Amino acid sequence: MATFPVTEQALVDRYGPHLNRTPPGGWNADSTDIDKQVRTHCCFCGQQCSLYLKVKDNQVVGFEPDYDFPFNEGRLCPKGIKRYLQGDHPDRLLDPLERDPDAPGGFRPVSWDHALDRTVSEIRRIQAEHGPDAFAMLSGVSLTNEKSYLVGKFARLALGTANLDYNGRLCMVSAGAGNMASLGMDRASNSWADIPQAGVVWIAGANVAECAPITTSYIWRARDNGAKLIVSDPRVHPLARTADIFLGLKPGTDSALFGTVLHILVERDWLDHDFIEAHTQGFDAAVEAVADYTVQWGSQVTGVPAGRIMAAAELWGTSDTGMLLHARGIEHHTKGVDNVKSAINLGLATGKFGRPGCGVTTITGQGNGQGGREHGHKCDQLPGNRKITDPAARAYIAEVWGCDESEIPGAGITAQEIVEAIHRGEIKGLLSICFNPAVSLPDTTYTREALAKLEYYGAIDFFLNETAYQADIVLAGSLHEEDEGTSTSAEGRVIKINQAIDPPGNARKDWKILLDIAQRLGRGQYFTYDTTEEIFEELRVASKGGKADYYGITWQRIEDEQGVFWPCPEIGHPGTPRLYEGGTFAFPDGRARFNPVAYREPAEVVDDNYPVWLTTGRVVSQYLSGTQTRRIGPLVDQYPEPLCEIHPTLAGELNIRDGDRVEVTSRRGSMQLPAKVVTTIRPDTVFIPFHWAGDKAANQLTNRALDPISKIPEYKVSAVSVRRVGAGEATTDRRDLNIDPNAPASTDLRRF
Repeated sequence: MATFPVTEQALVDRYGPHLNRTPPGGWNADSTDIDKQVRTHCCFCGQQCSLYLKVKDNQVVGFEPDYDFPFNEGRLCPKGIKRYLQGDHPDRLLDPLERDPDAPGGFRPVSWDHALDRTVSEIRRIQAEHGPDAFAMLSGVSLTNEKSYLVGKFARLALGTANLDYNGRLCMVSAGAGNMASLGMDRASNSWADIPQAGVVWIAGANVAECAPITTSYIWRARDNGAKLIVSDPRVHPLARTADIFLGLKPGTDSALFGTVLHILVERDWLDHDFIEAHTQGFDAAVEAVADYTVQWGSQVTGVPAGRIMAAAELWGTSDTGMLLHARGIEHHTKGVDNVKSAINLGLATGKFGRPGCGVTTITGQGNGQGGREHGHKCDQLPGNRKITDPAARAYIAEVWGCDESEIPGAGITAQEIVEAIHRGEIKGLLSICFNPAVSLPDTTYTREALAKLEYYGAIDFFLNETAYQADIVLAGSLHEEDEGTSTSAEGRVIKINQAIDPPGNARKDWKILLDIAQRLGRGQYFTYDTTEEIFEELRVASKGGKADYYGITWQRIEDEQGVFWPCPEIGHPGTPRLYEGGTFAFPDGRARFNPVAYREPAEVVDDNYPVWLTTGRVVSQYLSGTQTRRIGPLVDQYPEPLCEIHPTLAGELNIRDGDRVEVTSRRGSMQLPAKVVTTIRPDTVFIPFHWAGDKAANQLTNRALDPISKIPEYKVSAVSVRRVGAGEATTDRRDLNIDPNAPASTDLRRF
């Protein structure tokens, strides 16, 4: 049974002395003193920037920008520059570990045979006693396409469980569901090369400068070409400072804003009637849903001045071209799917699809968030973004896999639902790979309680993250640079990940670990791969004819063409950088769907006891649950701990000064942290980044409430109270978060 021999905070504290601040040979070893340079891509975020890793004695000792790759053209963010430092960290797992309360740190190294045999024994025992679905699997979406595909096949054919899901459930699923419902396909509508061609760029719920920094350069190019910029967000993040129109809306009111803009477009006849008539259906129902969404109503609900909403509607409605880019800010909600549908409605109403500089698209957050949500490690999905409940899809995949269709389980439950089933005692065993739910799921106390109830938990990872620390067996897996495969960027470009070094010590490549387990489970006949290229070749065939069709993409084409955009249905097909050209959408009738969206409130709202809105997000130097970036010294130095951003007005009411310790409390828990008094957030809202663990975890506060369609948790809206608990020192944050409060009002449109 999983237990907690030490506190999570003790685990957090032990990171400090082990931070890797200086790599072997010093900073970024000279190119004359290395064994080789390997071209690959960054392991962080959906942009997937290209770079070269420098290798000396089977260690990554530096990097070089790749100026030739068409997406980033040599640009890298702080995480990309420092990513190479993680591999030499003392916490790198070199052997399988078994829980042993008497051993230092609570674990002892064991042989692979022992670790794998115990894992298989526990799987068999639990499933024999409680049924196949009593053992679940959770997967990470930063894995390569090959590993994502393999996990889906492994869970279905080796474990025989329906209960498989992935941490993309915490990121892009609302966008995916909205895209499928409105456009018939789940992919960015355009390559980023279209952004500079847009006459207006609308950034909704996306802190581009910190979460997707290289995307900023595309927006600057659009501005250089005369584009206007609209930003809607509760915070004046760095890009928002440059906006022509800033819409500082209350958390959870995005669909009210978009619905109000649609109402104005209809009222002022800023519509593309020809496009609506020829290429869409459902327009009248969508208009009826917002019939009462006057600009006065929209202003009252969102907190945005009516004049700004009207100005944004006019910019969007009268511009011939435009792109609306959105991210987790509109997706991390119990109505995230509705938010995405309502954003797409604005693009359809004005004909902004299928042409240069036109589209509505999500900015994918995780490393392979695009490819990872296409090929089968979602609970309801088979490769090629097929539905696991579709008889034709099941029959086709069964043929590709060489199994009987009845051997493929049906749809399972989602990541948060798996944890809740563990908490209820319905799921008894768990295997995870590169997923850290103890930090990344909402209501961390609840998650911790669930993990403690497992009869067996096995984790595949390269560091002992906070969740793996609760495992009975930890299987030492591989870093990004220790394996070969493909990934799919936020644009939909399939790219190549090249192996730079071998896994150190007795660590193994992730896919080989899964094959070993499958073999021991007596299912090895379905997993006879010798290379990851063989897995990719099977993935190509499995995706053929699906929504996400990779069949025409080969490893050689990816190398020769610097990536290939899917869909690419045949070998000679050029790939598809821009979707929906000619107004043809991915439905049988070729028409996009307007979706009626009625505004509804978040799952919880502020009241007398919890009068302040809390929203969460990222900072530029950290990534996801921080498993990697919190072990890279220079990134920790840049932002060493979470801060609570609070507006001077609210801070004054609560007698809080910059650096004071504050206690933030929700209906689920409390945390204490330093206050960062800034002018760049709404006076009724506070912001806390979520990359830390233990008593520094923002997800102690967040709500487990789910979107009914995507089943994504509502990270972006929680009701909290805030109080000062003590004096503190000035906060460490190398970002300038303040704008001049004395700036002339005529030029300071971004102020709240």
